[in-house]
Amino acid sequence: MGLLLLFTSTLLSSYFHPWIVVNAEPYFVLRAITLTIEPGANVTRDTSVTLRCHASISSSGQEPLSREYTLYKGSERIYNKVMSTSEDFLHQLPNARLSDTGKYKCEIRIKDKSKTSENVELTVTGLSKPVLHVNNSMVSEGEEVIATCMAPGERGSFYFYFYEDSKEIHNMQASSNQAEARLSINSVGSHIIHCEYAVLVIPFVFKSEQSDTLKVSVTELSIAVSLDISPQHNIYEGDQIDITCSVINFPQRSYKSNLYLSQGDKILKVEEKTTFTHSMIIKAKDSVLFECGLEMGNVKKVTTKKVSVTELFSVPTLTMSPAEVFQRDAITLTCRSENYAPQRLKDEELTYSLEPTLNLQEHGKGVYSVKATFRDINITCIAKARDLMKQSEILAVRPKVRASRPRISVIGRAIIQQPITILCQSDSGSLPINYTLFKGYDALNTISVKDSFQQALFTVTINRADEIKQYTCEADNTKGRMQSESSDRLRAFVTEPLKNPALIVIPEVEQIFEGGHLSLICTVTGTPPVTFKFYQQGNKDPLHTTTSNENHTSYEVPRLSKAHSGKYFCEADNHAHQVVSTELVNIEVRMAIWKKALIGGSCLLALSVLVVVCVLCFKSKRGRETYSPPASQTSFV
Repeated sequence: MGLLLLFTSTLLSSYFHPWIVVNAEPYFVLRAITLTIEPGANVTRDTSVTLRCHASISSSGQEPLSREYTLYKGSERIYNKVMSTSEDFLHQLPNARLSDTGKYKCEIRIKDKSKTSENVELTVTGLSKPVLHVNNSMVSEGEEVIATCMAPGERGSFYFYFYEDSKEIHNMQASSNQAEARLSINSVGSHIIHCEYAVLVIPFVFKSEQSDTLKVSVTELSIAVSLDISPQHNIYEGDQIDITCSVINFPQRSYKSNLYLSQGDKILKVEEKTTFTHSMIIKAKDSVLFECGLEMGNVKKVTTKKVSVTELFSVPTLTMSPAEVFQRDAITLTCRSENYAPQRLKDEELTYSLEPTLNLQEHGKGVYSVKATFRDINITCIAKARDLMKQSEILAVRPKVRASRPRISVIGRAIIQQPITILCQSDSGSLPINYTLFKGYDALNTISVKDSFQQALFTVTINRADEIKQYTCEADNTKGRMQSESSDRLRAFVTEPLKNPALIVIPEVEQIFEGGHLSLICTVTGTPPVTFKFYQQGNKDPLHTTTSNENHTSYEVPRLSKAHSGKYFCEADNHAHQVVSTELVNIEVRMAIWKKALIGGSCLLALSVLVVVCVLCFKSKRGRETYSPPASQTSFV
């Protein structure tokens, strides 16, 4: 009955209050999460460090929410824990080490919500002193020493360094706090060794102090090597020598060893024996220092011996005469060994030859003649005697090309009494080429052209047009050994500057009337084309401009007026760019003749009328004085 009443009550409540949710989960807000380091962010080695993660959470429920904490060092997750209480999450770092140095952060996750704290940096200082052990403090030459270096109580990623007499001889990386190395101490005597280690805390490396030193003594083995060469004296190149390389006091124990013989950088023979003999033909150019050596594990024993070898004949030299040749020139090639051993070698045994052979003509032993070709060639001389052959250095024959007949020309314009630039140039020829400019038979100047971009440019001045033909030039690159090539005479158009300007007026000045025609003719002497400009004084712009291939031109005014009166002049210019100007010419436009006649007639007519009027007035006055008419007549009149 009670269950029925409870069910009925719940059903009615849901019906009349539908907004009420039965068994609803509590709502929560993650407000903040902080990470702190206790007792502090900077601690020394062996300090117990606590990382405290505190979360601020607001919730609508009464019960603590289940939460998951994750602790990170850098980007690496180092610890994870699920808690159902509201207490802070604590992570212990007992006996902190330098490897614990780094940036930490804490993350909390509740259901589908998470929040991460800011990074907090922990710095741990101090490293333990390394400890070094060796398996044996007294070893024989070539025997290895096993050394162990330890970093007590440290953890992390390590680098270990081993030193012999303060010089690093070995290093290695290890993930544990100790490393074992096999050290080879080759020199005999007492040696001081120590070790150090470094802890890697990305991106930094922290190095420890050095360990205590240990003394290791190395005793020498009684092994030695012997080197015998026969013969030892009066050795000439081409002789055979016998070399014996052997080991003295080889140990009874079976050791893997190599006995070798070398000459300079070349290994002549290697054997796994205690003795051997090597025979060879000696050459003077070979290294005369021989080495016999024994390699047995880390043990190396060496002895050397030097042999004096006399040349049978010297390396030949090849010379050319003359030292400078031109194409098709005859040259002499001489091949000679300056020294040879007459007590061992007869003169006729020593022969010479050239490579390539070319079209050689022999003129005695080692002397040849040939004509220089049109191309460069490398020649070597070979001297032979018995089984020996020696080759000279390469002689590069570079036949020069004779300078071709030069061409002479003017750069720009040739203008009288102005600087003229003359170019002398050969189309072909080996540099340097000396160019000389002549006027008639007189040499004026010489220019040496040494680079392909350089030109032989001469500057002269002439006073007459026909002077230009007197210039020639020569090109020479044989240093006077051959006749120089000479150019043709210089031919160029010569510009004469303008002079003697004159302005002619047609008709004459006294006959210039209104309505008439005026011609202004400007003349000069000089080289056309000429540009003429006519001006009226007071006007900066020319009245007329024209270019003529004649030395004169005209300017026409077809119908004159009083406005044309004034002073006129003309300017002329040609390629010499020396403007000349005429003197001013005064032109007065007179009144037209018909106007003068009209004015004269008008004046005569006016005078005639005035005379008639005066006569009539005189006669009228005289008549009144001699006759007085009656009153009636007077009134009538």
